[in-house]
Amino acid sequence: MDKKVTVVGAGNVGATVAMRLVEKELADVVLVDILEGVPAGKALDLAEAAPIEKHDAKILGVTNDYSQAQGSDIVIITAGVPRKPGMSRDDLLSTNMGIIRDVTRQIADVAPESILIVVSNPLDAMCYVALKTSGFPKNRVMGMAGILDSARFRTFIAMELDVSVESTHAFVLGGHGDTMVPLPRYSTVAGIPITELLSPERIDALVERTRNGGAEIVSLLKTGSAYYAPASAAVEMAEAILKDKKKILPCAAYLEGEYGISGLFVGVPVKLGKNGIEQIIEITLTKEENTALQQSAAAVRKLVEDMKRLGL
Repeated sequence: MDKKVTVVGAGNVGATVAMRLVEKELADVVLVDILEGVPAGKALDLAEAAPIEKHDAKILGVTNDYSQAQGSDIVIITAGVPRKPGMSRDDLLSTNMGIIRDVTRQIADVAPESILIVVSNPLDAMCYVALKTSGFPKNRVMGMAGILDSARFRTFIAMELDVSVESTHAFVLGGHGDTMVPLPRYSTVAGIPITELLSPERIDALVERTRNGGAEIVSLLKTGSAYYAPASAAVEMAEAILKDKKKILPCAAYLEGEYGISGLFVGVPVKLGKNGIEQIIEITLTKEENTALQQSAAAVRKLVEDMKRLGL
């Protein structure tokens, strides 16, 4: 492969990202993790699947050896810890802030021209840490959220109407969490707005299910969280960049006045190409939609303020 992607974090999300990257032959992959042997074991397992899956992408698993990331076109950061019993919100924020800061410093040293895609939670806040730590221009730091949230909305629309998911399109703005802003007016089935196909009550139910999409999976799994769909979303972003597709996707981007928001990462539609975020697209919002977006941004701002209090 003439492209290289480093995936930091060899847990469920990171390993699935690595699998999809190599099976699509998008790039050679370096899988990095702090756990001795885990990235090497998963990389070897994936390499041994290559003859069956019929691809020749290379995959290397290493423990804490960021030198292997040298020359990476993209670095996808999935490292971090989930909230555990007895852990306060500040504890979680402080722990993951430290992890992302450490990872980003090491990546910036060995792959200073790379594009960073952050998947770690709380996502919008961790993007801010990556931007400030790396010193990269804002077009080369972004977060995976809107694609996942939109995919969930699309899935629920397709289920509701008994149609192909390929016929659905959905738009979700805002922070990644329960303040996200699904936009039914811009969500369609074969070009037909869902507001023409579903009652307001059913739309409200689908919007609420989308907002709680991650929590619904956690409640079912009991001991983990979603990883197949998050991995697919991160890989769609990587593919758009690696192939210079100029694809319009909802991603967490650093705003400097767009939508009346400054100094924060918030989910908005962007054009993704070889330079990363090549354009932030502003769409017209109703008063209610804009109010919801500003409330979502306020929740992200609170996280950033908390991180600064904790020593960012």
